[in-house]
Amino acid sequence: MTGDELIRLRVLEDRDVFTMRKAGREVAEMVGLAGSDQIRVATALSEIGREVLARGLTASAAFLLRPDSLVVIIDFPPDPGFRGADGVTLAGRLVDAIECDPSRGRISMLKRLPAGRSRSSGEDIRARIAALAPATALDELRRQNRELAETLEEVLQLNTELEETNQGVLALYNQLSAELEETNRGVVALYAELDEKSGQIREAGDARNRFWTTVSHELRTPLNSIIGLVRLLAGPGGEPLGPEQLHQVKLIGSSAETLLALVSELLDMAKAESGRLDPQPSVVDLIELTERLGMVLRPTRGVDRVTLSIEVSEATPEMLVDEVMLTKILRNLLSNALKFTEEGEVRLKVAPDIATREMVFTVTDTGIGIPPEHLERVFEEFYQVPGPIQVRAKGTGLGLPYARRLAEAMGGTLRLSSVAAGRTTPGGTTAVLRLPRRHDGPPVVRRMLIADDDEEFRATVRRMLTGFAAHVDEAPDGLAALELMADDPPDLALVDLLMPRMDGAALLMRMAEDERLREIPVVVVTVVTSHQYPQAAHAVISKHDLSREILLEAVRHALEDGGE
Repeated sequence: MTGDELIRLRVLEDRDVFTMRKAGREVAEMVGLAGSDQIRVATALSEIGREVLARGLTASAAFLLRPDSLVVIIDFPPDPGFRGADGVTLAGRLVDAIECDPSRGRISMLKRLPAGRSRSSGEDIRARIAALAPATALDELRRQNRELAETLEEVLQLNTELEETNQGVLALYNQLSAELEETNRGVVALYAELDEKSGQIREAGDARNRFWTTVSHELRTPLNSIIGLVRLLAGPGGEPLGPEQLHQVKLIGSSAETLLALVSELLDMAKAESGRLDPQPSVVDLIELTERLGMVLRPTRGVDRVTLSIEVSEATPEMLVDEVMLTKILRNLLSNALKFTEEGEVRLKVAPDIATREMVFTVTDTGIGIPPEHLERVFEEFYQVPGPIQVRAKGTGLGLPYARRLAEAMGGTLRLSSVAAGRTTPGGTTAVLRLPRRHDGPPVVRRMLIADDDEEFRATVRRMLTGFAAHVDEAPDGLAALELMADDPPDLALVDLLMPRMDGAALLMRMAEDERLREIPVVVVTVVTSHQYPQAAHAVISKHDLSREILLEAVRHALEDGGE
């Protein structure tokens, strides 16, 4: 190892160890090392020297100065047992690098020099070392005692600073704990307020549904009476009426029929919002159903300017579905298309979608169309597209909302796309109804569990799983879910994160601790937007954009991951 040799010493007896220690400290100071590093170098040399003498060996130590480090090379007679000596181990902790070669009889220690610190040249260092008086054991002991006292003072100062730091950390911890406790109280209060608001909303919804139901029933009887009297007056067998009287009577009858249709739609909407729409699926002949609709609806528009065409795929002429609900949806879509189409064509196409295992009902027309900003608003109750519309009749604004609720009740979707007609360009609207095909195979899942405190959401998910899961259990919180799982573990669990008593994260932790439950695949369905979801979840989907396709895809992936 090359370098500018500063001094070389021989270690033959105990006094030489003190001399080597003193020389190491002085050289370390001259080359620019700090006080603590000077003590480390001196102590490392002292430990190596004592180890050499304890083994009955003699040695020599050479101090070499390099541009970036101080190197001390200690040579001694070869001794294979020197590698694991205690002195070598301690010295290795005090310097930056140490190499021990007992077969060659050499130990090399390296201490890096601080950058930018002023230091003496090699010639100056050699001259200053030569002028030093020989060190006695008493002098070296006094020097070590002074260093020890200085070190103790530094330790006491560090202990004082550490104690102050600990006090600051403790104060900060107490402050953060107080803030966290206050935040928790705020969260609890927010949960209580949300529960209260949810209860008020449910009560308001129930009151509105009761009002609609009561009013609807109270209005049906007089309206049916009016319609019956109009038919008696205007029909054969009654007293003859003059042209103007007949016109007025027919206007009364038309108004009564319009009101009766509105009352019926209000009653249907009340049933839909109260969650009492329970599909009763049966095998339905789609060709027969659509032909029957065509026969009923064709006379309402005539065949001179608007034609109604129906096309049903022969690949799947039947499906398992609630016939009454499907008929209401298609009648509503076709009636709207015919009503808002002055000339051209209204077409109903029925075909299966092999990829999604759904039956697709597509109603297209060449009517006036709907502006893009109104496409979603037409599904709001009582909403009608503003502006002058040249049509034969205006709607009540309840048909499309009710049709979408019926589609969702059967686990399907209803979407609209449209191009508004211009002065010289034709328009048109396309309504796409997608319903799951429930007759092409057994259920995929034997038993599923839905853990969510929202009863309406649980009912929606249950409808989406119709035909996919043979049996679906519901739990309003994590504790109830655990009780159901203990009786009969499900094949898969759908878990919400925000639930009373026990939330979704705690439920997943309890499941992970139970050998019977830890293997159950879990899909988290939540409104929480955090990215730190429980690791036990096989999939996470948002409630905001939940659909049957997204839900079933997540369930399939979770089942595949759980089966690996």
